[in-house]
Amino acid sequence: MPAPHPARALAAVALAAILPAAAAAQDADLAQTLTNPVADLVSLPVQLNFDEGLGADDKGRRTTLNIQPVYPVRLSDDWNLISRTIIPVIWQEDVLPDSEQSGMGDILQSVFLSPASAGAGGGLIWGAGLAFGLPTATDDALGTGKWTAGPTAAALRMDGPFTYGALFNHLWSVGGDEDRADVNQSFVQPFFSYVSPAAVTFTASAEAAYDWEREVWSVPVNFTVARLVDIGGQKVSLQGGVRYWADSPDGGPEGVGFRIGTTFLFPR
Repeated sequence: MPAPHPARALAAVALAAILPAAAAAQDADLAQTLTNPVADLVSLPVQLNFDEGLGADDKGRRTTLNIQPVYPVRLSDDWNLISRTIIPVIWQEDVLPDSEQSGMGDILQSVFLSPASAGAGGGLIWGAGLAFGLPTATDDALGTGKWTAGPTAAALRMDGPFTYGALFNHLWSVGGDEDRADVNQSFVQPFFSYVSPAAVTFTASAEAAYDWEREVWSVPVNFTVARLVDIGGQKVSLQGGVRYWADSPDGGPEGVGFRIGTTFLFPR
């Protein structure tokens, strides 16, 4: 058998080196796109949060599974409509004395109008719209019993491997059980992410909520690490991290909790 031509052999070696590098670069770009809450990217995040220190005696525990489909619709060449839904499934014990509750919580539906070309040239990426809370809780202890609505917005910048910005909404009650407390709550989520060339994402964020009726804060601070992988051709981001409750109302979570999650990505 004749020896391979040196030029062909060199090309084969170069191609073998370039293809993995190109795939890694594509994964890093996709991982960074995922840090944008109003990106034109179909995804299905499934997130599990565990918190403790709840209840009057600080012995309560709560596990919340958030199913959070994100679906963008291209309205035109200039505008996208981004649908973000949070469907919570909750298990808790001893949050109320000597009792357990489990079931669905209140669904939060947000819709953002966002320019399709936002962020071009390193500029500001933004989206604005409306958020709606649905009283879907299967137990009074797991929801507000109120229909809620209000404005929502997101703004961020991407600077090389870094993403930084914030997500905001404010909800007022507009109907529901008249015997339940009114809802008047602001939520702001500042975030900062770094994506490595190996498609590993490091994120620090806070999820600060202020209850204007009770005049109290709830502020968990989250530190997470995520890795983008390919499982049978399906792009998946695997996430894990810790959360620290910097502030919470009486009977709210305390100390350190944890977060794990999986996000299924469907690039178009």
